[in-house]
Amino acid sequence: MLRNLPTHGYNNNNNTNDDDSGGGDDETVGNGKNMLARKLSTKGDTLYLERRVGLFSGVALIVGTMIGSGIFVSPTGLLIRTGSIGLSFVIWALCGAMSLLGALAYAELGTMNPSSGAEYAYLMDAFGPMPAFLFSWISTLILKPSQVAIICLSFAKYAVEACVDECGSSDFAVKIVAILSILVITYINCYSVNLATGVQNAFTAAKLVAVFVVVAGGVYKIFQGRTENFRDYFDNTTSSMGDVATAFYSGLWAYDGWNNLNYVTEEIKNPSKNIPKAIYISIPLVTICYILVNVAYLTIMSPDEIVRNEAVAVTFGIRALGPIAWVIPLSITVSTLGSANGTLFAAGRLCFAASREGHLMNVLSYIHIKKLTPMPSIIFHSIITIMMVASGTINSLIDFFSFTAWIFYGSAMLALLVMRYTKPDVPRPYKVPIIIPLTIFVISIYLVIAPILDKPQIEYLYSMIFMIAGIVFYVPFVRLGYKFPIIDRWTVFIQLLLQVAPTKLVLPN
Repeated sequence: MLRNLPTHGYNNNNNTNDDDSGGGDDETVGNGKNMLARKLSTKGDTLYLERRVGLFSGVALIVGTMIGSGIFVSPTGLLIRTGSIGLSFVIWALCGAMSLLGALAYAELGTMNPSSGAEYAYLMDAFGPMPAFLFSWISTLILKPSQVAIICLSFAKYAVEACVDECGSSDFAVKIVAILSILVITYINCYSVNLATGVQNAFTAAKLVAVFVVVAGGVYKIFQGRTENFRDYFDNTTSSMGDVATAFYSGLWAYDGWNNLNYVTEEIKNPSKNIPKAIYISIPLVTICYILVNVAYLTIMSPDEIVRNEAVAVTFGIRALGPIAWVIPLSITVSTLGSANGTLFAAGRLCFAASREGHLMNVLSYIHIKKLTPMPSIIFHSIITIMMVASGTINSLIDFFSFTAWIFYGSAMLALLVMRYTKPDVPRPYKVPIIIPLTIFVISIYLVIAPILDKPQIEYLYSMIFMIAGIVFYVPFVRLGYKFPIIDRWTVFIQLLLQVAPTKLVLPN
């Protein structure tokens, strides 16, 4: 254990904004025994996570992680599965509404328990350590790394194709660029929270400018009379419930990231106000952008052309923007890299929170003694992500991610419903109507079951195998507390190598 560590002061200027419960720091702990939060990193600790994420950075984190590669590649898959532009627009809007409702339910959970970790913390509160461990196990080893891997592979694909001729790019080159991008965002997130959020803010602004260019081009074409593709909206609409469910997978992948703010609750200034505000601003903004971008695509291409064209955004740029068509591949690379940065930022906090509860190696809950970033957990996630990039493909990772993610999104909704009855007296600075989590829970059941019944895939089996493996791992290593002797030596080595320490300094008797 590191000794004689410096105590880092808390910046009161960042934590005394308007707060229902007093100072920004008081809100973290609340009434002590009455709050669900446990093992929070606070200014009373030797080391702690500072509240440096304000409302604008919170909006940027949600928008920046939601607007990634999805809006540039999902329209094709969604239109194929729905069969008509009418149903595709309905699903785009419903995906936005689902994301908003889900995020509002998460806002209640996040203000009930202001510790970082999102679903992990909520499952712990409602159901105890076993379900919480399973979530941390699956998320740390599968969900978050696969999410970053998908985004970085998408970034690399467009970045490499922009630099090669029409013969295309090799898979090897794409994987190398993806791995390099992972290393870059890992360095950014390890170096500084302010740098990570600053990069997120800048990339979010850049991608919104790019989306505005696409929307403006579509509006210009509409004024020119290019509306022939907006006819017979619901012709050829699918009647398959499985197709509708997988169409939601395509749309919801584009919206994924709506819950990322809950992973960094401990670092948000005045969370009871800023979390709901950030949600109300960011998700409707993203929904409007997605619908308008799809309108823009249809001013240039017919539905049949969109179905046959995987690079729909690139084709739009060539036809609508002429000499400045390069803006589109550039915007895709900026958009995806910013999304990967925000996703890794949130993933590191999930691993940090789970390790602090003793569900993963303790060293993963340590933070850098000067930079105050959860460096070991960020690096751990990045290593797994690099392994997935080296061995996986975008499509296989998306199928695996979407199916598994909605199991746990539904579980979080169930946790909220359960705690309305088991913990009715816990302070709820923000409370949603109970119909909201109930609705999202029912939808999540449909999204998990319908694809299995309609078209089973091997990825769904992999998900169940990993969950069973988590249960097997939990009993000896978490429940019974068995630990290999080498772990302590490994922890000391990591501490000395990375200059990290636990948030609470434990001195020997």
